[in-house]
Order: sequence, then C-alpha cells, then structure tokens
Amino acid sequence: MQRLLFLSITSSLLLLACEGCGGDECGPGAAPDFGLLASSADVTLNYGNLTSGANNDCPDPMAPSGVVSLTINGTQMGAASLLTFCIPRPDQLAGGVQLGSGFRIIDLNGEANGCTFKYEGAPVTGSAQAFGLCDNGKDAAGYSLSIDGFVTLKRTCPTTSDTVSLSLKGEVKVKSLD
Repeated sequence: MQRLLFLSITSSLLLLACEGCGGDECGPGAAPDFGLLASSADVTLNYGNLTSGANNDCPDPMAPSGVVSLTINGTQMGAASLLTFCIPRPDQLAGGVQLGSGFRIIDLNGEANGCTFKYEGAPVTGSAQAFGLCDNGKDAAGYSLSIDGFVTLKRTCPTTSDTVSLSLKGEVKVKSLD
C-alpha cells in the first residue's frame, strides 16, 4: 500500500512539474516570420510578419459569450502589399476551420514579375489551423498559423489582365497585439 501511495505522489509531482508541457504550450514554436506562399508555376508571393488582434471585425452571432473574432494582418516579403484575414470563431481555429467561412480572406494583394495581384472575393477552398493558440489568440505568446488551400486572384500586368489560381500554403508565426 505504501508503495502505491509513493508512486501516486511521485506521478502527481511529475505532472505538476510538467504543467503546460506537450501540445498545450502557447506560442508559435519554430514557425518562421515569413512562409505563407500564394504560388503557381509562374509566380510566388511570400507573406508573413503577421499580427492578430481581437478586433471583433467579423463576429459570429452563434459564438459563445466571450469569443471575439480575430483580425490578422501581414505583409508581402519585398513588397508593399498587404493581406488581411478575419476569423469569426478563434475558439475553433486550433481544430481547423474552412477557408471562406471559418477563415475569411478580406484582402490579399501582391506584386511580382511586373504585375499586381488582388483578391476580389472569388470562392476559396482549403483549411486553416492554429498551433500554440491560447486564450482564443489573445495570449501575448502568439501562435503559428498553417494554411493549405487555393485562392483565385486578379492579375494585372502592363499589357494584360486575367485571373490566376494559386495555392495558398504554409505555416507562419503570428504575433498577438492583445
């Protein structure tokens, strides 16, 4: 009986010493600052420097009390182009959400090969997921964001204008402004 009590106490102490260990840690881990790529065989737009804030810009009326939508902003590497995403239910982001509904693209602009690229509301496919997300994205440690999908952008070049389908993939660090 004493041996079982000793093992139980030892196990409890080990669990307390490792509180917060494993997959429940807050923060972006080893995610890079840039690495969210909108790309095809012809073009690659690299985004990062992401920040998020609980701005409540796209609230979900069905969200539980206290869940505030997140807005994520970022920039294109080597260009003045910006991106903006809005997540109505950040409490679901760790489990993965669908691009277009659970993860909305508000702005996605880019520059490459003498052309500009702009998201104009075309349907998107794929999913987004957060890792190291705590307090629905408001924890100061931040988190990492992983996206795997496709987006259609309007491409405007000096002599032509058309639309292009690009994969939107990668994992990148997100800093919380809250």
